[in-house]
Amino acid sequence: MRLFQATGYWQNMITPDAAVRRRAVRTIQRALQLAGWMGARGVDTGPGSMNPAGLWYPHPANFTASAQDRLIDTLRECAKAAEDAGVFLSVECHQLVTLRTQKIAREVLDAVGSPWVRCDYDSANWIDLSTLYDTGAAISAHFDLLGGHIVSCHAKDIWAENKLALHSRDGCPGKGQMDFATLFRCMEALSADYPVIAEGNSSRELPAVGQLFHATAQALGIRVLDADEVE
Repeated sequence: MRLFQATGYWQNMITPDAAVRRRAVRTIQRALQLAGWMGARGVDTGPGSMNPAGLWYPHPANFTASAQDRLIDTLRECAKAAEDAGVFLSVECHQLVTLRTQKIAREVLDAVGSPWVRCDYDSANWIDLSTLYDTGAAISAHFDLLGGHIVSCHAKDIWAENKLALHSRDGCPGKGQMDFATLFRCMEALSADYPVIAEGNSSRELPAVGQLFHATAQALGIRVLDADEVE
């Protein structure tokens, strides 16, 4: 069994509180070291949020230029630990936090300037009402702008619920509007051994997700690698 991704323990990398940010850097550095010892390929983490209710929830301070600058500084501080461990620090993006668009994500990663600090592409996190019914075009646009920074993928679905206030829900692959064929083609074009990790499903739902993903890959002529083949 190969461990493709470990956790960065969800730190707040954008806070103006210097002490909190120093602790965040130390936690991520140690997570990278531990992941290296375990033989993991990458550590998945996010930028954090100023919302006290949760590190993926919206807050106006998430979207400021100063938050973006602090995120760049924090990731730069973590880059050497990633390189030393031989483990990618894969930053996950979402429209509710600082990395709210692929353009901003590219600006941040370009500014960090490390081959070890890259992007984990989560297929639902940038989908909004304007792209919900053409997710294939949205995915292609995301990869056109950010593809060189992507090293892993969380594959989950998204759909709109029947409510009068806009409410989109992400979850089990196969239940919504996600164009997994386009997603798989884009990931395969980057590298045949980049991981695509099912997300949003329960253990009970996993067999059906596996069937969907294997059937999609087979229809596209994409070979799913055996564990012994993955470097």
